Amino acid sequence: MNISGILVQTRPENLDRVIEQIKANNCCEYHQHDEKGRIIVTIEGEGVDEELQKLNKLKAFDKVVAADMMYAYSEDELEEAREKLDANNDLPGWLNDPNAKAGDIRYNGDLKGKY
Repeated sequence: MNISGILVQTRPENLDRVIEQIKANNCCEYHQHDEKGRIIVTIEGEGVDEELQKLNKLKAFDKVVAADMMYAYSEDELEEAREKLDANNDLPGWLNDPNAKAGDIRYNGDLKGKY
């Protein structure tokens, strides 16, 4: 399951009309808006394709100036990342040491020529 936060933009004088369209349609869930014409909604989908279809539907609403994805969550991607972390035994043991101190961590990168 994927869930995404969408910012829908309309002109302030068209705000009520666009909110009515959003609430009357089953492609998203309305959450809030401001007086400047910004509307926050969420969309859900089984995958990215379904989410994009719903996003494009929002973009096509009358008087919508823009609709852009601001946040995306993918349950499947999260599980895959967790599995990779669990399978990776190359992590140093001190990462799980409750007595480890941040000051003891050795950094081997370059802080703009500091080292």
